[in-house]
Parts: sequence; C-alpha cells; structure tokens
Amino acid sequence: MSTVQRKAEHIRICLESDVQFQTQGSGFDRYQFIHSCLPELDYQHLDLTTNLLGKQLGAPILISSMTGGTAQAKEINYRLAEVAQEYRLAMGVGSQRVAIEQPQVADTFQVRQIAPDILLFANLGAVQLNYKYGIDHCWRAVELLGADALILHLNPLQECIQPQGDTNFKGLLDRIASVCERLPVPVIIKEVGNGISASMAQQLIAAGVSGIDVAGAGGTSWAKVESERAQTVLQRRLGETFADWGIPTTACITEIRQIAPTLPLIASGGIRNGLEIAKAIAMGADVAGLALPFLQAADISTLAVAELVQILTAEIQTVLFCTGNANLSALRQSNCLQLSR
Repeated sequence: MSTVQRKAEHIRICLESDVQFQTQGSGFDRYQFIHSCLPELDYQHLDLTTNLLGKQLGAPILISSMTGGTAQAKEINYRLAEVAQEYRLAMGVGSQRVAIEQPQVADTFQVRQIAPDILLFANLGAVQLNYKYGIDHCWRAVELLGADALILHLNPLQECIQPQGDTNFKGLLDRIASVCERLPVPVIIKEVGNGISASMAQQLIAAGVSGIDVAGAGGTSWAKVESERAQTVLQRRLGETFADWGIPTTACITEIRQIAPTLPLIASGGIRNGLEIAKAIAMGADVAGLALPFLQAADISTLAVAELVQILTAEIQTVLFCTGNANLSALRQSNCLQLSR
C-alpha cells in the first residue's frame, strides 16, 4: 500500500470509526477549578493571548498535526489554515514524508500562502532518521512549508502494529541531538498519543530539543487506528491489546513541568473542549493541541472550524472569568485547580 493510500485510510478511519481510548482517559476529569462567585473582572477585557517560540497567539490553541498527501487532506489543511490565520492560532501539518518522497503532493501541505502569519510546524517521523533521512530532509520539510519549527514525532507503538512498520529506534536519541544542533529552526518532540514521561523528557531536553508536545493517552488511539487497517490476525490483535496503552496527558504535563519549569510545553492527547484546555494551562502547559475535533470540523467546512474555535475560546474565557483570572498567566499562578474529591 502506498503512503498516499495509507493517509487516506487514516482520515477515513478517524472520521468513521470509534478509535478513541476507552478504559483510560486523559486525566482531566480528576481535576476541578475552584469557583469564584465574585470575579472582580470585566468579561469583555479578558486576555487569551500567549506566546510560544517567540510568536504571539490569539489563544492558547494548537491545531495539531493531522494529515496531508491527498486531495481530501489538502482541503482539510487549507480550511484549518484559513481559520488559524483569522484567529492567530498555531498549526501543525501531518507527516511530510509523503511530500518529500512524492513532490507532486507537496501542495497538500503548503498552507503558508493562506496563513502567512501563523506559528506553523513542519512534521516528520523521528524514526526516519534511522532510515536514511538526515538534516537535508528535515530542512526540506521546513522549507516546503516556510515553517517556524520542526516537529519530530515519536510513535513506537504505532510502528509495532502498522504493516511494515519502521521499528528500528536504536541510537535515535543521538540522531535527534544532531538535528537539534544543525537545524536553524527549533525542534519540537511530539508523541502521537501515548505520552512522554518526565525521565524521557529529561533525555530529550539534554539532546537539545526546544520544546515538547506530550500527546498523552486519552484521545485517539493509533493502536486502534492501525488495528482497523490490519492485514493479519496478529496486527489486529496487537491493536486491540494495546488500544489503551500510554501515560495520561495530565500526568505528562505535571511531571514534565516539574523538571523543566521554562520549557515550551504543548499539552495534547484527548483534549476535547475549552475547559480541558484551561486545565492544561493551569497545570503549566503553554498551549493545548487538538486534532480530532478540528479534523471533524474541517471535514464539514471552514465555517465549522471557525465555530469550533469560537466555542473553545468562549469556554476558556468562562474559566478565566469564573476563577477570577484576567489572563492565562494569572490562571497558571492562581492555584485554582485541584484534584476532585
């Protein structure tokens, strides 16, 4: 099966099948905000702006890496980019390996023409550094987008289950360190839905990464996605067995923030509304990434994406107002988030 066909299958499965974690959640339901009955604030003057990697965002929202390489993916990416530009949000694209190997599909990723001002992330699988990819391929991915930074994603579980998966991760940390040293833009390490532990984060920080997207357990399970695509009984069984494998998103955020107080930190993995975005920010994340909700909206229309952003920002504003915090910095410092009884 070609990479383009695999991309099309991934979109179809995510939109049509239930591939969410079932027995393990992201952890946000274990936390609640302390309500302020007298906020002493004007709702109209609440401030959702934040900074990430030197760029100001209109809200702490990342449209997470999803897709590219097909006609449907192009329409999805362009709709997402149009809204990201309007609301000054960050955006990542799906893995660009297909565009590097098949330049004829490169335009499905090229959203800079639509979103000239956004914080934009290029994206490659880190494991490809063990399969003849090097600094030139990384730079090509960045140049293809006019991106501000490069995401190298880690997906060992998915590769175990995916037909003909790339499973040689040996020595990969040193190769990541080399890219961090030589690439002239920041390198962000991202999981794909199984989380990054504090001890692993320490090694990645020592290797020179500029930020981490935890992409914890609780959202889309790529083990389940690959199980849906399985060509053998073994692959299907592996996907079913490990469907809920990983570290909950909230554990990743809190533990990494403790060991790296100033590291640019993106929270993703099962975040589905503005209340959970606000919880992630209160725990110490700089921004929160969402994938499936944006994919579902972009499959409908640009207007549906814009309406989703309006809902998310209204939900974040409601948290600020009802906790008595005028901005995101105040929310992080307020200690108004607590474990539920």
